[in-house]
Amino acid sequence: MVSDFRKKKLLHVFTAFFDRNASGSIDKKDFDLAIENITKLRGWAAGDAKYKEVQSTLLKIWEGLQSRADADKDGEVSTDEWIAMWDEYAKNPSAPLEWQSLYSKFIFQLEDASGDGAIDGEEFSSVYASFGLNKDEALAAFRSMSKGKPNVSWAEFQELWKEYFTTEDPKAPGNFIFGKSSF
Repeated sequence: MVSDFRKKKLLHVFTAFFDRNASGSIDKKDFDLAIENITKLRGWAAGDAKYKEVQSTLLKIWEGLQSRADADKDGEVSTDEWIAMWDEYAKNPSAPLEWQSLYSKFIFQLEDASGDGAIDGEEFSSVYASFGLNKDEALAAFRSMSKGKPNVSWAEFQELWKEYFTTEDPKAPGNFIFGKSSF
């Protein structure tokens, strides 16, 4: 059974980052919109190598998500299917599905706009602002996530990622990795 607190966190990711067309479910069209949004944010045109890399990665994430979470095989992932899949992850976060690991790495690389191996507050808040979240709230979330440090490394991010999907502690730093300062 997923607590109300964890359900709110899971639905935040579902709504803000996956269900891009606000249809109430996740399908391939949402990933096409995400590709468009992310490549526009970075200034990559359809023929660019980085555009193709983002497209390829996001389509692999979609395929993995659909094959694992789409229990009724209707081509869409409902909120119930999404929550059930992440609840399964929470039982053994040290053994994520391939697409979950790919998604974690993708998010880190997206946020690390400078490519220096760490995320800072400006990089973090700019990404979340491009997804429609409040930039000031994203900065507050970054300060909580980073515990006041100027940046977050990949190793730290991986631990924060696990924490986001598993913890029941509202004050845990991992709760802030998706740009929201409270649930």
